[in-house]
Amino acid sequence: MKQRIITAVVAAAIFLPIIIFGETPFIILMYLIASISLYEALKMRGRWIFSIPGLLSLALLWVFLIPTETIGIITDFGYSKIELAFLAVLLFLTYTVATKNRFNFDDVAYSLLSVLYVGIGFFYFMEIRLLENGVQYVFYALFIIWATDSGAYFIGRAMGKKKLWPEISPNKTVEGFVGGIICAVIVGVIMTFFTDLDMSIPKLVIVTAILSIFGQIGDLVESALKRHYKVKDSGQLLPGHGGMLDRFDSLLFVLPLLHFLL
Repeated sequence: MKQRIITAVVAAAIFLPIIIFGETPFIILMYLIASISLYEALKMRGRWIFSIPGLLSLALLWVFLIPTETIGIITDFGYSKIELAFLAVLLFLTYTVATKNRFNFDDVAYSLLSVLYVGIGFFYFMEIRLLENGVQYVFYALFIIWATDSGAYFIGRAMGKKKLWPEISPNKTVEGFVGGIICAVIVGVIMTFFTDLDMSIPKLVIVTAILSIFGQIGDLVESALKRHYKVKDSGQLLPGHGGMLDRFDSLLFVLPLLHFLL
């Protein structure tokens, strides 16, 4: 626990000021974290990112992450993200032939889905932050996730009896799941006194509850992925916390959904 707290404090000291500042340093940070997350996702399947399909996946991720306000970087050349994605698919499939199926159709599907899994979350992280009052919504999402995780953990330990999904995550309970939602809603309502989220209280309660539910689903999705590939953590970059995917699994679901709800 001590190690987890130290890592969290150090990470927050680096991460939060960059979120507040925004602009280019924030975009660079998102690219860095997303790239590490993709590396972890590919590694779980035994694929090395510094390989032809790994580098192709990384290039596709970087294109996918280009913020809407700077999309002219590629549209000025007459292309769209979709067209470049189609090109990547063709290159992936060509590589299956070149390797005589050592890199097969399943690997292509896993690589593409990994890019989407990681890319969608971090793309909308940037899209929300780049809004006029985006920093408030980013901190709203972060506090909702932290409240959900803390509430689910402590209420689950104190009151948890009925297992939520033991085949995927043996320690999670129904009581913890509900407790996380309640704590998130409480924190969301408290934030209305300090921020301008431009939502009525009833709407805020509904939105917060939805985000809390999907944040926990995001955590379960990554747990299912790790269980399928028989790994404990996605990585070891963050002592006591595992890898980047272990820390951002909830955000990968919450931020796109928050953008759609906004």
